Amino acid sequence: MDTLLERFETAITTGHTVTFVDGDDHTTVPWSEVFADARRVAVALQAHGVGPGDRVAVLGPTTRNLVTTMQAVWQAGATLVCLPLPMRLASIEEFVDQTRSRVAKADARLVIVDPQLAEFVVPQPDDPPQMGLDALVDEAVGADPGAWVRPPADPDSLAIIQFTSGSTSEPKGVTLPHRVILANLDAAAEVTSLDVDNDVIISWLPLYHDMGLVGLLMLPMISGARLVLGAPQDFTARPSRWMQWIHDYKGTATAGPNFAWALAARSLNRSKETLDLSSLRVALNGAEPIDPKAVRSLLEAGERHGMQPGSVFPAFGMAEVAIAGTFPEPGQGLRTDLVDLGAIEADRHATPAEPGVENSREFVILGRPVPGLEMRIVDPTSGGDLAEREVGELEIRGTSVTPGYFRNPEATEAMFRDGWLRTGDLAYLLDGELVLCGRIKDVIIVGGRNIFPEDVERAVATVEGIRPGNIIAFGVDGRRGQEAMVVVAEAKAEPSGDLHQQVREVARGVSGLPPSEVVLVVAGTLPKTSSGKLQRSLCRERYLNDELQLLAAPAGDA
Repeated sequence: MDTLLERFETAITTGHTVTFVDGDDHTTVPWSEVFADARRVAVALQAHGVGPGDRVAVLGPTTRNLVTTMQAVWQAGATLVCLPLPMRLASIEEFVDQTRSRVAKADARLVIVDPQLAEFVVPQPDDPPQMGLDALVDEAVGADPGAWVRPPADPDSLAIIQFTSGSTSEPKGVTLPHRVILANLDAAAEVTSLDVDNDVIISWLPLYHDMGLVGLLMLPMISGARLVLGAPQDFTARPSRWMQWIHDYKGTATAGPNFAWALAARSLNRSKETLDLSSLRVALNGAEPIDPKAVRSLLEAGERHGMQPGSVFPAFGMAEVAIAGTFPEPGQGLRTDLVDLGAIEADRHATPAEPGVENSREFVILGRPVPGLEMRIVDPTSGGDLAEREVGELEIRGTSVTPGYFRNPEATEAMFRDGWLRTGDLAYLLDGELVLCGRIKDVIIVGGRNIFPEDVERAVATVEGIRPGNIIAFGVDGRRGQEAMVVVAEAKAEPSGDLHQQVREVARGVSGLPPSEVVLVVAGTLPKTSSGKLQRSLCRERYLNDELQLLAAPAGDA
């Protein structure tokens, strides 16, 4: 069974269900019902000329109709392009421009839009046809399932075009054939010991993000495991709902980025009710750098709710490998490596450090490649293999690596070196397990030292009056041709007179030199991707073009 359709047909025989959560309302239906509804929508899509080789873009919040239509695209034999929602964008105009850009890059045959967003996506004369999501589902109600035309079973046909987050460059369309997705999901299921009859997967992650779409929706969709599916806005409006769902449905597996787990910890600390989180065995933390302190705070907050320390599951993934890159063994919990920060910055060597030593850095151990993948660490310039604890570029090859970017041969060629996928991540190996240090493009070179912006950002987050998780550090051309560091941060309110100086001193403690400039901006204006990642390159561009929304005049050069 090498296509999604074949897996769907087998998955519905389990008899298990998917629960759609809308605020405090829950609707539970068997996967077989979703499959039957999707079959009728597929008939409607085929009646509109959609078939193998076509790309269908969908835009809408997480709903039963959206999930049904997404599966219908695959049942019709077409390729799914899931478009991001307007979250954390500077303006509606930016959302419209980005949406039109992705539709054009994907060369979509049809665009399906939820009615809530239709007014923001008004088709222009040269745009592909557009349909309302609810109207399509309503049209399909009377469709004859017998009119469905089964698409060819081609494992190499394109199932998804997944746009990259755009955290370091312009979003590109990652091509994911059926065989790539299934190889990756089978590997993830194997490593996590997925038990179709007993596991309950909980998710609120956006379906336009690879972790939400491939990792937490498609895995139960192809296996028939139980799924409880909420929406991002349900979580952001009340983060406590996430933990409540685990309690209510005895959830065994879930996932989220580091910031979401920090919010979960806060909600658990504030909860007057004692929840039962003892069923949770895989609490995956990925999609952004993992802060060990935040993980420990989660475990402390979760202790009285029965959360098992071994359930913490730090992992690495990326769209270019469908989702899962490296996974630890379930039950190991948080494991870290304490290294001499000076040795990494000066020599790019992860020299072990003793606990309590100053100028050390704790990195999270992220496990081994999932089955079917290999990884190596190489010199970013020469491509030569590096030894364990030598920091270089992470490269990956194997069964679930993308063939390339959609209709972008230049970017595809640059992505590979001798058949290995160049990730752009700085990392090292520890006993064969992966440890990530940061993005190559983000490293700031100050005074001959390689400064990781995450270190500066985490330090600045401790300054009273600065909004944690909303700080960006980057390098710019400084005096005498040397790189200088700029720190841009969102302040909670009107800053006190010395807030700039406080940020400067904390940043100095990390880098050894003060930033050339500290810029405080209006809350909610730092550029982030649709999945919440900080966009350092765009922030740097806005800084250089004087386009940041300043809260107060920036401090001058030190």
